Amino acid sequence: MQKVILILLVSLSFQVECNGQSFRSDSARGFVATTLVNDPGKTGLKLPQGFKGTIVADNLGKSRHIAVTRHGNVYVKLDRPSDKGAVLYLEDKNKDGKAEKISGFGDYKGTGIAIKDNYLYASSNSEVFRYKLNDKGEVINQKSPEKIVKGLVARRQHESKSITLDNNGNIYVNIGAPSNACQEKDRVNGSKGMTPCPILDSAGGIWQFKTDKADQSYAEGVRYATGLRNVVGLDWNKENNQLFVMQHGRDQLFQLYPNLYTEKQSAELPAEVLYAINKGDNAGWPYIYYDQFQDKKILAPEYGGDGKKTSGEDAIDPSIVFPAHLAPNGLLFYTGDQFPAKYKNGAFIAFHGSWNRAPLKQKGYFVAFAPFKDGKPVGTWEIFADNFAGTEEVNSPGDAKHRPCGVAEGPDGSLYISDDVKGTIFKISYK
Repeated sequence: MQKVILILLVSLSFQVECNGQSFRSDSARGFVATTLVNDPGKTGLKLPQGFKGTIVADNLGKSRHIAVTRHGNVYVKLDRPSDKGAVLYLEDKNKDGKAEKISGFGDYKGTGIAIKDNYLYASSNSEVFRYKLNDKGEVINQKSPEKIVKGLVARRQHESKSITLDNNGNIYVNIGAPSNACQEKDRVNGSKGMTPCPILDSAGGIWQFKTDKADQSYAEGVRYATGLRNVVGLDWNKENNQLFVMQHGRDQLFQLYPNLYTEKQSAELPAEVLYAINKGDNAGWPYIYYDQFQDKKILAPEYGGDGKKTSGEDAIDPSIVFPAHLAPNGLLFYTGDQFPAKYKNGAFIAFHGSWNRAPLKQKGYFVAFAPFKDGKPVGTWEIFADNFAGTEEVNSPGDAKHRPCGVAEGPDGSLYISDDVKGTIFKISYK
């Protein structure tokens, strides 16, 4: 695979400035601090000048990924069913940007949801369902969806199944590894990594299935890519017809190997990375991780690494690297025309926010933007929407008012963002 542009963040000493600037890094190659202002729509967010937010709906429950119909109505996948169901349907009848009617269906946990042609796809933690849409974008078989995928690994850790679709009748499903680093005893100080990692036969990668075939399982699917610890945000880039994924990096380098890593190193390693994926690719987990300071693939300590030894010569390189432990949960390539030209075909990434950056402050809780051209990243990434947490002092995720999770594009080119704390759905529009 041809190595794509690598954008590095070499300092993670973010600060929030009082004059409306977004997070700024003292020496950041690959990151630009854009001026953000208080949202004139009074959502509490900070946005670039000229953008305005609307709260489409609030207090829905833990809202994970979202999809918008061509009529501007929103489907929301809840982490667990509410009294209305597992999939909520938000109808904006008077086109004011706010949902006047909320209904729902389904009784399963999960994260993934997507619309393609005249179908809605939604995932539980072990299955993928397909629903038929009518001309109004409404599901007509709420109680009898097609089950197109079944029997996927669904253990307690990294169990959500995120999805995206290409233009050739395929659906891509993340199957997260129920593990931190494939240790013999997971997350136990000094426990060795298993060789080969047995988890990779059924998890730790992306599987490809057909969109129109019932009851597929591993035997009918294709392991499209491996060596990916957990991917919550993924999308199909239509410019170059390629899959892109955001991986959640491993945790607890200091806690598991205090003789090799300081607390600060553990808080800042490894990078969260965006990968451009081709069929058959291996990203290297659990044997390696990406060190954004050394700009190298580093051998994991579970496999004999010391924080300096390199490895993974056959593993793919990242397209973009981001600071550690920000939890990238949503990825969207923007194809609309409403936003200024620089956003066209670029990537929006929703960072859910960290829990394990101590003793440093927890970070994330924002939506970033990375410009692309011809299907490859160019220039520098920036923070597009900020202040979801509602405070500069986030000591734990419980301090955050909102945690962005899903991103979707509306038919008018607006950007929709979900929150899985209060269940708020934001709509961001430009002038």
